[in-house]
Amino acid sequence: MTLHPVNGIMLNFEEIGSGPPLVLLHGFTGSSATWTPHVQQIGRAFTTFSVDLIGHGRSDAPADPQRYRMERCVEDLIALFDKLGIASTALLGYSLGARVALHLVVAAPDRIHTLMLEGASPGIADPLERATRFRADVALAELIERDGLVAFVDYWQSQPLFDSEKNLPLEARQRHRAARLANDPQGLANSLRGMGAGTMEPVWDQLSQITIPVALVVGELDQKYVELSALMTQRMTQARRYVIPDAGHAPHLEAPERFDRAVQAWLSDARSGSREDASGSV
Repeated sequence: MTLHPVNGIMLNFEEIGSGPPLVLLHGFTGSSATWTPHVQQIGRAFTTFSVDLIGHGRSDAPADPQRYRMERCVEDLIALFDKLGIASTALLGYSLGARVALHLVVAAPDRIHTLMLEGASPGIADPLERATRFRADVALAELIERDGLVAFVDYWQSQPLFDSEKNLPLEARQRHRAARLANDPQGLANSLRGMGAGTMEPVWDQLSQITIPVALVVGELDQKYVELSALMTQRMTQARRYVIPDAGHAPHLEAPERFDRAVQAWLSDARSGSREDASGSV
């Protein structure tokens, strides 16, 4: 555990490995522990920095929801890069972390040279749909505050988005649930209010500006995100999809060996200058 003061809050990250930097960003209800099973493999060629986003893990969970807004989160990460001496890095983000990663590369394209997105969405383009999602995010935040974290995690895990995770071994499901419950309730509630999908400004129009190599990793059972990844691939000149068979929204959890192979293949291609533009499965 390494805590750093950044813009008035403390951010935690875990550093493992040696070589050029690779920053990893977890999803909502996750933490740097999300990447623990993976960094030993990845860390053979990279120094991995697994960051606890604001309100998650061991990072601070401020009381003001505005402190969680996406632009503030991006500013925090850039400041953390500066403190760590990271001029330019490879970046991998999952779900919420993928949305943060997209905003980061749009805001500071010179700081990211290779981008990997797992279960990514550029946001909700339709204003009415986004407003509906915002109200749903606020309702979820109120659920956490009213009924507690256990009731919220019960609800969160019951969503169809995570149905395929029910096929995981009991021990893996229990470990994943315990990791979610280790978060701060205030941090999760304010994360929903401050940088939920209903609050986040969409970046669909900015995708064509992303000219670095991009990997879009998606589980084949996650139909919504399979379709989103196809649309995103069309808009980014250096994008390639990796479709993970028999996995849903969290391939890193449901098919870890295939996920690691996809990450290692993309990082190897990016370092060697390969720019093959095709969808693949691993």
